[in-house]
Amino acid sequence: MPGNKSNGYSAIPTSRVERLLRERELRKSSRASQSNEATDISRGTELSEHELRLREGDNFGASKVEQYLEGALAARALGEGWERPDGRPFRQRLLVVANRLPVSAVRRSEESWSLEMSAGGLVTALLGVKEFEARWIGWAGVNVPDEAGQRTLTKALAEKKCIPVFLDEDIVHQYYNGYCNNILWPLFHYIGLPQEDRLATTRSFQSQFAAYKKANQMFANVVHQHYEEGDVVWCHDYHLMFLPKCLKDRNSQMKVGWFLHTPFPSPEIHRTLPSRSELLHAVLAADLVGFHTYDYARHFVSACTRILGLEGTPEGVEDQGRLTRVAAFPIGIDSDRFIRALEVPQVQEHIRELKERFAGRKVMLGVDRLDMIKGIPQKILAFEKFLEENPIWRDKVVLVQIAVPTRTDVPEYQKLTSQVHEIVRRINGRFGTLSAVPIHHLVNLLLYLSLLNLQDVYTCLIRYFPARWIICKEEENNILTTDRSLDFHGLCALYAVTDIALVTSLRDGMNLVSYEFVACQDSKKGVLILSEFAGAAQSLGAGAILVNPWNITEVAASIGQALNMSAEEREKRHRHNFVHVTNHTAQEWAETFVSWGDWASHGIPNSWDEITPNMVFASQSTLYIEGNVEKDLDSDGQGIGDEGHS
Repeated sequence: MPGNKSNGYSAIPTSRVERLLRERELRKSSRASQSNEATDISRGTELSEHELRLREGDNFGASKVEQYLEGALAARALGEGWERPDGRPFRQRLLVVANRLPVSAVRRSEESWSLEMSAGGLVTALLGVKEFEARWIGWAGVNVPDEAGQRTLTKALAEKKCIPVFLDEDIVHQYYNGYCNNILWPLFHYIGLPQEDRLATTRSFQSQFAAYKKANQMFANVVHQHYEEGDVVWCHDYHLMFLPKCLKDRNSQMKVGWFLHTPFPSPEIHRTLPSRSELLHAVLAADLVGFHTYDYARHFVSACTRILGLEGTPEGVEDQGRLTRVAAFPIGIDSDRFIRALEVPQVQEHIRELKERFAGRKVMLGVDRLDMIKGIPQKILAFEKFLEENPIWRDKVVLVQIAVPTRTDVPEYQKLTSQVHEIVRRINGRFGTLSAVPIHHLVNLLLYLSLLNLQDVYTCLIRYFPARWIICKEEENNILTTDRSLDFHGLCALYAVTDIALVTSLRDGMNLVSYEFVACQDSKKGVLILSEFAGAAQSLGAGAILVNPWNITEVAASIGQALNMSAEEREKRHRHNFVHVTNHTAQEWAETFVSWGDWASHGIPNSWDEITPNMVFASQSTLYIEGNVEKDLDSDGQGIGDEGHS
């Protein structure tokens, strides 16, 4: 590292952390030698007033500084290129604990495994946290009952910096399929259980909850096996709400953060959960609790005050003198990856083909999991209403809907799939012509083939879509499919040619499709129609047209507004959102949470704002627009104990 060094650190303090490190070294020097003290004071003009006060015996906050430095030193040193006095680099570890590892494992033989890393958002986010050495802990998604298989898989995963938690089939069925997916997930997304299932769910609740706690303890056991002093443990999502308690019960000094990737429901919804109090207490064992939006954080604090009778503060929740900090950390995407992809020749070719295919027509795009919370039927019905009321647009606009199947073995999802196909078929039959249809509905090819029992897919090939895309004819309904969930380059090309992105989630933790669309639109500057029930509405609301997806009349009117919007207004709206998406990235999200978690666990006073990173909630200029009323949103994620916000 260039420049002079003193005691192993940079000689010129460029940040609050470095100044504090320097102060500590100066205090050590003063205790070691009176002559050194005199020498140091002789250059007192180089020291700040605060430094001089410390040298004169004013040890204001000294113990807290020492506490903070023990963690902050390791967290910051590597990123700044610092070294220990003995020359060894600092490497503080981050243990990321999630239900699933970011890897797919397939067993090839008794002692051979094939591994494929995921390119998911969390993986991308943590690549940007350079101060920490990340280790992943989670379930590999496969049942491995034999010791030989567990041993060889553990060895293979170690090369990917992953550590497996082995769950048997019964635990997975009760914990994951049962409590997580049938109870917590619907509750957190405001979906009531079907009437006929409620009694069965009530009967099986206790066994599923017991399996949930057992699985969380199994995760905790693996964490403890690999934990080293100074590690930061970051727990993720509703699958692991009990994990902070399991970890802290065994090691109260462990630094633990927990982040929820879904919405957290209002207290009136959460209080219907039989295990409501146990889950809240378990999460509060963490040092830092994070959510995507201010509303979710406020709901959590309100649940703790109303259900547990605890005190909510602007910083979080206090229980018998112990403070659990609660804050909003809106996640982002790797925007540079999408922007760079638009320059790839393959993507440019896709863009040319799509422009030729849809020449003379405006393109509307939806990209969703085929899931009940995504509002796909509502979106399509709103488009039908728009076509009804605006016949002039019938041959001038097309809706391309990508629907990625999920949980295809669950009856409710099978019913949803059939429902969407039926609506698309009816609308295409009503408004389609011999040369064009208004809706292209893209689904996963393997699922589609299983439904139609088609064998020779190549009889369905068409030439006007990018490679690997095919079109099948089901009565009057044209359904576009692909042999995998639409690949990254094909998706970027679609984003780039789209005039209107339509996100109609009925309830969504964030919805990063809206971010991806904005990142690919700096040339076309298309319009984003965004559900007010998606977490992204609190980040992109000022640049998007916000809608209530349950109101198809409102959504239909918004489609008309977007199609007729002036170039100047499109530019203004897009610029606002593009700046937010490119500045608030996934990497920035991860760095912010981890740095907050580090200082929060050391109890640094709030007045020490320079130590903590400036946590920005949404964007500083974001406005929630409702009718003609513009309401300023909280710009720093604070004040979550204030019930005045709605």
